[in-house]
Amino acid sequence: MFASKEFSPKGLQHRTSARRALCLALAATLAAGALPLTARAASNDNNVEWNGLFHDQGPLFDNHIEPTSSQAITLTFRTFKGDITSATIKYYDSGDSAFHSVPMSWSSNDATGTFDYWRGTIPASASEKYYRFRITDGSASAWYNAAGISSSEPSSGDFFVIPGFSTPAWMKNGVMYQIFPDRFYNGDTANDVQTGQYCYKGHCTEKHAWGSTVYASGGDNNLVFFGGDLAGVDQKLGYIKNTVGANIVYLNPIFSAPSVHKYDTADYSTVDPAFGSNATLQTLLGDLHSTGNGPHGYLMLDGVFNHTGDAHKWFDKYNNFSSAGAYESQQSVWYGYYDFQQWPGTYASFLGFDTLPKLDYGASGSAVRSAIYGSSSSVVKTYLKAPYGIDGWRLDAAQYIDAGGNNGSDATNHQILAELRTAVKSVNPNADILGEYFGNAGPWTTSGNQWDGAMNYDGFTQPVSEWITGRDYGNGAASISASQFDAWLHGTRANYPGPVQQVMANFLSSHDITRFGTRAAGDIWKTYLALIFQMTYVGTPTIYYGDEYGMQGGADPDNRRTFDWNTGTSTNSAVALTGKLTAIRNAYPALRTGSFISLLTDDSNKLYAYGRFDASNRIAVALNNDSTSHTVTVPVWQLSMTNGSTVTDLLSGAHYTVQNGSVSVSVNGHYGAILAQ
Repeated sequence: MFASKEFSPKGLQHRTSARRALCLALAATLAAGALPLTARAASNDNNVEWNGLFHDQGPLFDNHIEPTSSQAITLTFRTFKGDITSATIKYYDSGDSAFHSVPMSWSSNDATGTFDYWRGTIPASASEKYYRFRITDGSASAWYNAAGISSSEPSSGDFFVIPGFSTPAWMKNGVMYQIFPDRFYNGDTANDVQTGQYCYKGHCTEKHAWGSTVYASGGDNNLVFFGGDLAGVDQKLGYIKNTVGANIVYLNPIFSAPSVHKYDTADYSTVDPAFGSNATLQTLLGDLHSTGNGPHGYLMLDGVFNHTGDAHKWFDKYNNFSSAGAYESQQSVWYGYYDFQQWPGTYASFLGFDTLPKLDYGASGSAVRSAIYGSSSSVVKTYLKAPYGIDGWRLDAAQYIDAGGNNGSDATNHQILAELRTAVKSVNPNADILGEYFGNAGPWTTSGNQWDGAMNYDGFTQPVSEWITGRDYGNGAASISASQFDAWLHGTRANYPGPVQQVMANFLSSHDITRFGTRAAGDIWKTYLALIFQMTYVGTPTIYYGDEYGMQGGADPDNRRTFDWNTGTSTNSAVALTGKLTAIRNAYPALRTGSFISLLTDDSNKLYAYGRFDASNRIAVALNNDSTSHTVTVPVWQLSMTNGSTVTDLLSGAHYTVQNGSVSVSVNGHYGAILAQ
């Protein structure tokens, strides 16, 4: 929503400092415990070789990442060949609140003869479970879980098993494109908001020319309009689907509201006239779902359900409706929809904004719950059904949703969001629920009963920004090394079940933070590097309109500039790279649902390499965050690439031969290589 609503500089500093401290600690732990990447000799010598250990919930290591209650789960664990004497799965079963042990047995070797694979099976049941491994070589043991490797048994950071929980395949396999509707493309000039067309809170609307300033001339920045609309999105679907290569469109709010951002909803049942009509939305959906203009697409709408605007019919602060709203009468049918401390002027609002009165969800079955998601005519269900058929909801400020004026993140909040999930899935089991949260979203994702995933500020946006640009997403100075970057990524992946990791929205910018291009000081090569990482990392790549060409923009509202259609074409180098990268991602399931393994961190040369792999492909990605070229020697033996085999850089087309377990490739500054076989 608003940049100011989500974090204060103090809050941002606290979260950034806490996460940086965590990644520093994890980086030090990994460095202390790991052997040099060239050390592969192993034997039964009362010493577990940590550098050979690997497991994640990729398809080679977990045969049912989304098990039903009747499916047993066979887990595979990798060690150096001949290194260990036993391996054991230890899991906690919430069904009986007890730990259980499953001995693993040797299964096979890899193609290089470097590794052994061990297997064990967790029995089927409906209960949630958490597991870790104990790896033993004689008198020595190591423990391995999602958080990493340790010499003593961990007390947290285990892998998740949530029977009956799954996340939408289209979200796992898609690329999302986020659009702030007024600033993308003007497809219908007849619905443009004109200067002085209406006034709100003492300021009147301003019509600005496309490409001009987003700042009001002495008025309210939130009443500056450029004319972008749903017809414009519809007319540019060819660009989105074919040039950029995205097949999911996420729209910032489109429902009737006074402001340009529409987070102050006045009517959930009506598309704002500045953006078109409900019929326009239906047309957009039909064209997006069609394969006549590119691949089948999906639409996600922004659900602003924590609060309404004060101009909403239910509240009606300005007496715009014939029926009495809660602000006008304590006898209003909607009076109980809000929480008044002293009627009418003192009421619960979102972060103190009196224009955003907070909804009071009350107890289960309340009128508000029914109106938002519970009834067949509720907001949530209406747009999931015909004649619309949207494919998912992004939940704005969802952590704050609550009853009695409370501020969320409590038992009532989780109950409401669990009910909302049930409502969504009852209409469309394949719909996606994407929560907005700036920190660790585990409380809403680790039980499988609320969100499918979250906007990944904590596990993607922040670390990518700090590593590549030396700035945090608020554009404050903050820099991390390659090893700290890797540790940060590792730690935040461990916060989530595997199916959640694969649908986390990974974006460089959003409507709430400074643009990546500005944090990168306009260096387009840093955008290249960020795009390469974004399209090869775990999660759903999410492009905030214009990021594909390095659009500039400071804090809100400057991060919401109009799209430059002279730059946003296939002839632009960054746009062309984006299209190439989305095509590569679409061609290789390993980049979408395969395993992720760190291969190399070189802090002095600012290099980072990692692997994505499944049964069909092994892919090594090498990134150079330095300003000069470097030769990167990637230890691809960790991906079981055999000596003498060939890999192809999917970016340059160059071929390389694996020698001594490695591939050496020259990588330009702020660029990368995607080495596939």
